[in-house]
Amino acid sequence: MTGRSLSCSPEGIQKAKRALIRCSLTQKALAEELEVTRQPIGKFFTGKPVDRNLFVQICDRLDLEWEEIVAEPTSEPEVNQDNSIDIDAIVQGVREKIKPLIQERCGTMRVLDMTQPIGLNDIYTSVNILDKITGQRRLDIDELLQQCKSQDFDLFGLNRITEKRLPGLEAVEKYSKLMILGKPGAGKTTFLKYLAIQCLGGEFQAERVPIFVTLKNFAEAANKPGLLQYITEEIINPISSIQDVLTYGKALVLLDGLDEVREEDSDRILKEIREFSDRFPKNQFVITCRIAAREYIFEKFTEVEVADFDDNQISNFANNWFKDKAVKSETFIKHLKENSRIKQLAASPLLLTLLCLAFEESGDFPANRSELYKEGLDALLKKWDAKRGIQRDQIYKKLSVQRKEDLLSKIALTTFEGSEYFFKQKVAEQYITEYIRNLPGANIDEEALQLDSEQVLRSIEHHHGLVVARAKRIYSFSHLTFHEYFTAREFVVVRQSSEEALQNLVSHITEKRWREVFLLAVGMSPSADQLLLLIKDKIDFILTDDPKLQQFLLWVREKSFSVKFSSKPAGVRAFYLDLDRSLDLSRSRFLDLSFFLSRSLNLDLDLSLDRLLSQSLSRSLNLDLNLDLDLYFNLSLSPSLSLDPEFKNLQQKLREQLPNRQNRQESQKWWLANGKAWCEELREIMIKYRNIGHDWQFSNEQKELLEQYYDANQLLVDCLNSDCYISREVRQQIEDTLLLPIAEIKHRQQQS
Repeated sequence: MTGRSLSCSPEGIQKAKRALIRCSLTQKALAEELEVTRQPIGKFFTGKPVDRNLFVQICDRLDLEWEEIVAEPTSEPEVNQDNSIDIDAIVQGVREKIKPLIQERCGTMRVLDMTQPIGLNDIYTSVNILDKITGQRRLDIDELLQQCKSQDFDLFGLNRITEKRLPGLEAVEKYSKLMILGKPGAGKTTFLKYLAIQCLGGEFQAERVPIFVTLKNFAEAANKPGLLQYITEEIINPISSIQDVLTYGKALVLLDGLDEVREEDSDRILKEIREFSDRFPKNQFVITCRIAAREYIFEKFTEVEVADFDDNQISNFANNWFKDKAVKSETFIKHLKENSRIKQLAASPLLLTLLCLAFEESGDFPANRSELYKEGLDALLKKWDAKRGIQRDQIYKKLSVQRKEDLLSKIALTTFEGSEYFFKQKVAEQYITEYIRNLPGANIDEEALQLDSEQVLRSIEHHHGLVVARAKRIYSFSHLTFHEYFTAREFVVVRQSSEEALQNLVSHITEKRWREVFLLAVGMSPSADQLLLLIKDKIDFILTDDPKLQQFLLWVREKSFSVKFSSKPAGVRAFYLDLDRSLDLSRSRFLDLSFFLSRSLNLDLDLSLDRLLSQSLSRSLNLDLNLDLDLYFNLSLSPSLSLDPEFKNLQQKLREQLPNRQNRQESQKWWLANGKAWCEELREIMIKYRNIGHDWQFSNEQKELLEQYYDANQLLVDCLNSDCYISREVRQQIEDTLLLPIAEIKHRQQQS
């Protein structure tokens, strides 16, 4: 090395490569920033001498201390064992020769129902890696639940693993022999293809030759060649010098899909990989495999797991997908945020692709979410392997796809009823044992059944990723969405919507965590008439035994009759139920019946009155109250509104009593001294002239019942507004009797 040249040590090269990734740079981008050609940058990252000043500049840009990564000077240059071989020239020559082949095999992707391939670089989203395998964490169920928001499982934390994430490229730089595990559709193959393309383009490990091997094709190659022979003759097409590349440790060996190798080929392929990696240890190796596949042990390989997509990755993927398309990524992301259950699925790259395909068709997600989830399940249960020509060994021959779905439905309902979002492996195996023992020709030996149940559970995780390990010997459904879907399926499909099954389902109408199950059950029913009528009956009887609450519903009915409004009566009833209910409960959220698009002046007046009384009772000396006072009196005293003259007079007097709001201190004194009496006067005229503002004085128990009644009706309305099949007659019957007292409903039933 000359006095003006420096080179990186082997450890320094690794530090520099990690720094390049950390700074979100490529070698090309670094060269452009420093205004030099690619050649000296490539030399820097391969440990060759570069100009001293440039060496220091590169280190400064990468936030590295150059003294910590520079190689110690040697007395004489290092000589190759074979002076006749210029390995760098060979590497560059092989890279050029294999470029068309790698571009063809790795440059595009096409999955599910894509009509044409898409360029890998056009859609690729950076992958994150978990150092710790999720299913090997030593956590108990209580610890797992602490990672979730148990109050509202819309925000269920199954996809938000708390382990530290590492960028995929950084993980490959960090470990020379890497086994990447992941669920079906997690993006393992795509990541390996990306590594090959980046390497070939000089953006990642430009000093190496990328060798991409689909292990299924290798295992099924004619005459069962060894891995070296297969690479030399078929992958590299053929290039005799590839052995020199391997011998000198200049290859990036990418072995894809170990789990896709057939059972009969497994031992041979494992032996080939072990012997090959031992024979050429200086090369970089990356193997991909599904989690929960057969127990593979490569002692010298580090096992990591592909992390689910986070929000940033989902956005990046969507931006790439919808680029230059009529449907915009912003619209997709907005709809995704508004549908928390659908968003859960987007954590899987495969299911995110499915969502993009579905959204692209109409610019929205299907109103009937059960159809969308069914398509996602079909992708995991059938299409994903079938599209790639993969036939997996059936661990239990009698388990067809439908029976797997029936089994998952049984597990889902049993665990969901018990609020068991996580369940122990032994519990899951017990459910499987109970199911398969009743199949035709099943082995009834208990020990054999136990072994079969273990294999079935592992097969469902490995083949389809619908039930996954969350910690050692603790499982859950991969998404709460699928847990709810299979729970609904048990009622509608497996139990065929029998009277007993539907009565069991509607018994949960007041439990908020069952909300999505109801929507899915209604959506997947060939006809939802029976289920919706049972839901309606169950809701009507929530308040049946409370005379005061029935009186409240009677007032709602009478008040709605007093309003002249060309809308469905149920919509007006919903307005007044929420109006006085919210006053008593000190909050408001209007029932979305979607039966009217705009309110009349009468409704606006009552809404304004109600809000004014609520704010005044709380003596809110803030901007909200001032605005409400102005809003109400401007509206109520407006000449355009026809009101009783005496009512207007009394309102004017109330307005004149109010203090000067400009003087906050005086205003506060006035409200403390006179606020209660003023509010009572306001309430009296509200009751006398508008028949609103009643002080119902509900007990805590009555408030809770009213809240359940309100939420259940909201769920029923959401079911009606979903894309379910319901006869016109049943829809009309439900709409006509919504929010009526039980006596009125029975009277109407007797007349019909």
